[in-house]
Amino acid sequence: MNPEAKEAQTTIKPRSEVDKSIDRGFIWLTRLFALGVAGILLLIAVQVASKSMPAIQMFGLSFLTNSNWNPVNNDYGVLATVYGTIVSALIALILAVPIGVGTAILLSENFLPVSVRTILVFLVELLAAIPSVVYGLWGIFVLIPILSNVGGWLHTYLGWLPIFSTPPQGPGMLPAGIILTIMILPIITAISRDALISLPPELRQAAIGLGATRWETIFQVLVPAAFSGIVSAIMLALGRAMGETMAVTMVIGNSNNISPSLFAPANTISSLLANQFAEASGLQVAALMYAALILFILTLLVNIFAELIVLRVKRL
Repeated sequence: MNPEAKEAQTTIKPRSEVDKSIDRGFIWLTRLFALGVAGILLLIAVQVASKSMPAIQMFGLSFLTNSNWNPVNNDYGVLATVYGTIVSALIALILAVPIGVGTAILLSENFLPVSVRTILVFLVELLAAIPSVVYGLWGIFVLIPILSNVGGWLHTYLGWLPIFSTPPQGPGMLPAGIILTIMILPIITAISRDALISLPPELRQAAIGLGATRWETIFQVLVPAAFSGIVSAIMLALGRAMGETMAVTMVIGNSNNISPSLFAPANTISSLLANQFAEASGLQVAALMYAALILFILTLLVNIFAELIVLRVKRL
């Protein structure tokens, strides 16, 4: 130990009882906050489950295999909306992950001058601040006309593929997926960038010192080291995509038919709730709460799955 460290060690004063009491109080306060958050989550789950109990007792698990939603006959099922929720979120994830992770690498390495990187980081974060209704309007007036032209060509020449089997009808699964892609990009980019820039600089220096090229350092050292953070970003974005409501409701078409075509109108659980809750009554309210409970469980499973992946990666 050098003399300066010895001197610093000898000058450290013992902690007083007041300081220790403040520390203990802070720890208990944070524990209360954490328990409060868990309590709120549990309370929401219990209330949604209790409100949905009439529908659970009437439909049981057949609620998940039925795609009809007919308030006149009190016939309810969420198969089509679960399909729309999962497919639209997967489309967004497939498009957003390579773009978001690539942008995070660009913004975390010194490919660009610092001033340009600062502006790009600000613009990426600005995407998260735009209200979802603005994305919906942009989707209606800009995105859907563009996709109609492109989709017409795809249907004409590649219509033998199930995903292009129907002509573009305006609102549909593909516009919703692209809107979700733009909305989850800031989450993936910002968290992945934070994970990359938080790596110790010695890691990069050691890789370069051993003779690795720049790209080998990025893809064989830095990205694997930040993998747990990147996975967390992706799973958080997936949860956001599954629960997004307003923008998706405006561009997805709100149809309960299941079609493999990306151009066909579809529906999600969030859109179903947004469209019907205001005018619902009786058993329909319970059915909507049952649908909300299923969305809650789906989102919870995604987050648990993300945590398991992160824990497994940390053990490697």
